[in-house]
Amino acid sequence: MLRFSFLALTLMTATCHGLSQGQISRRKVFVTGTSGVVSSVSAIVVSIDSAYAAGPDLSFRTSASGIQWADAKVGSGNPLQPGGTATIDYAMSTTGARYGTKIYSTADKDTPYRWKLGDGTTIAGIEKAILGDGDSMPPMKPGGIRRLVIPQSLGYTKLAEAPKTLCVQDGTPGPIPPPNQAFEEYQRFKNIYCNPDRQYQPDLVLDVKLYGSR
Repeated sequence: MLRFSFLALTLMTATCHGLSQGQISRRKVFVTGTSGVVSSVSAIVVSIDSAYAAGPDLSFRTSASGIQWADAKVGSGNPLQPGGTATIDYAMSTTGARYGTKIYSTADKDTPYRWKLGDGTTIAGIEKAILGDGDSMPPMKPGGIRRLVIPQSLGYTKLAEAPKTLCVQDGTPGPIPPPNQAFEEYQRFKNIYCNPDRQYQPDLVLDVKLYGSR
C-alpha cells in the first residue's frame, strides 16, 4: 500500500464511481481502462490525517465551472474572503500522470503555499475551491480537506501556451513546485504543464488542506 507522509493523491475505483459519468473526460478514463490499470490505481490509498488513512469513499460533485470536488474533511469557523491570506498544504497529481502518480506535495518539504486571495498569483481552480463556486460548491472552512479535479481551463493552460522560460513561480499563476527546493518535482511538473509537445493539457488533481491564521 502506497502512502505519503501527509497528503497523497488517489484516483481509486470508488472515486471513479463517484464522478458523474457525464463529466468524465477522455483524460480521466485512464483510471477505468484495463483491469490492470484499475488494480494499480486502487492500490494508491489516501492518507489525510489518521482519520482518513484507509481512504474515504468520496462522492464527487461538479461545480458550475466544471471542478469535480469532494470534501474528505469539513472544516469549521468562517470561510476566507477575497483579499484575505490563504495558507494551504496540497498534494498534486494529474489525469496525465501514470496511475495517478504524485507530482509534488508541500507537506513533503514542509513548505505550505501562501497567497492573497484574488491577487492573480494562483490558478482559478484553487481559488474557486477555497472561496466557493456559487451554490454548486460551498467555500472551504479552516481545517477542511477537499479533493479536486480541476479542468485545464482553470489550471495551467496559459503556462502551456507560454514560452518555456515563463514556467517558473515568479510572475506566473501558481502553485508551482519551487525549482530551488524540489528540482525533480519541478521538472516533472514542467514536463506535464509546460510542454508544447503534449497533445492535450491534462486536468489537475489536488488534495488541499486549508489552514486558519498561520
